[in-house]
Amino acid sequence: MNPLASQLNDRLKADSPHVYEMLSGLGREIYFPKEGILSQSAEASSQAKKYNATIGIATENGGPMHLAVIQDTLSAYKPQDLYPYAPPAGKPELRSVWREKMLKENPSLSGKSFGQPIVTNALTHGLSIVADLFVDEGDAVIYPDKNWENYELTFGIRRHANIVNYELFTEDMKFNSQGLREALLSVPAGSKAVVVLNFPNNPTGYTPGQQEGDEIVAAVNAAAEAGINVVVVTDDAYFGLFFEDSLNESLFGKLAGLHPRVLAVKVDGATKEEYVWGFRVGFITFAGTPEAVSVLEQKTLGIIRATISSGAHPSQTFVLQALKSEEFLPQKEEKFAVMKGRANKVKALLDSGKYDQVWDYYPFNSGYFMCLKLKTVAAEPLRQHLLRQYGVGTIALGEQDLRIAFSCIAEENLEELYGLIYQGVLDLQSTSV
Repeated sequence: MNPLASQLNDRLKADSPHVYEMLSGLGREIYFPKEGILSQSAEASSQAKKYNATIGIATENGGPMHLAVIQDTLSAYKPQDLYPYAPPAGKPELRSVWREKMLKENPSLSGKSFGQPIVTNALTHGLSIVADLFVDEGDAVIYPDKNWENYELTFGIRRHANIVNYELFTEDMKFNSQGLREALLSVPAGSKAVVVLNFPNNPTGYTPGQQEGDEIVAAVNAAAEAGINVVVVTDDAYFGLFFEDSLNESLFGKLAGLHPRVLAVKVDGATKEEYVWGFRVGFITFAGTPEAVSVLEQKTLGIIRATISSGAHPSQTFVLQALKSEEFLPQKEEKFAVMKGRANKVKALLDSGKYDQVWDYYPFNSGYFMCLKLKTVAAEPLRQHLLRQYGVGTIALGEQDLRIAFSCIAEENLEELYGLIYQGVLDLQSTSV
């Protein structure tokens, strides 16, 4: 094992032994190089006053070389904020501003020990880092039966985890905290579990209420008390889009510092929160003692260096500029109102009673999506029929569930959309008689 990796491991074992036990084989072996091209380039940047022939970019006239055909479309930005490599951890100012935003939006983080967010290539990359750091073949990765399908690729296929599902909802359509608790306690004492909490939930658009949130935290704590090391990942992709009475903070705040056997990790980003999906700017943040956080951040940088090297610089600059603008919050509130209006319109349509014979719907109070629970036809045939007959795209999940992204349908078109889905159900019913 590389001496730098061994030094990081020794620091972590001495400070937070349970967190060290959570690391995967790769997590223990990875490190961020202190010597080599990056460190030598950094040294040269501060000391090579005459000629700096270290870094792999081209320069011209005292700045980064660039094409006018590109810069002309980006003339509001300085070339040095677009063309050079961003640091592996991301632009320092962006990381600081995002941390300040996290504290403002999550008061439960006040007084908690957590690190500086590290920039990732959006949320999938952040989840992949979690998988690499903490998941070995056969490790339990726990998330509900209604989930984003990419979890299977990230944890199951890439890392050969043992995927443990529990039902998302109870019979009275609340979050199934008892199911989570049972899934956690099914892991043997002395072992490790990785728990993924995604609120607002994709695909249902559900965020638990305060009591349910407390029950989730209690379930995690019970597992830790039972001798299970728990990595809890809050996948906060749709954070902030809370339309009704629900938690309006990430559970990361309550999970941070919960127990020595609990490691809280927050994965979030500008992609959906700030409506910049193609920018691919996400963040990963660790809670824990300063020493443990420092080690985990160094190992994260090692993974970034070994995979993407660093995130895209222009998109980080664009996001930073937006976050610092006085227009940012008013414009974000405007878009939130549009999204909330769409969600409320959908709920009004579904509660009208018109569709009660053909579907129920799962609770939704946040995010981009909602799910219908079909009563009389199967989801996949309906999806295909809607696409072919009416030009309507939906997502079939399992036998009964149909996911609809109201986020991308104008409020004035929602009634027609659900009317067409309803007609599609009637069409299939008539052909099956």
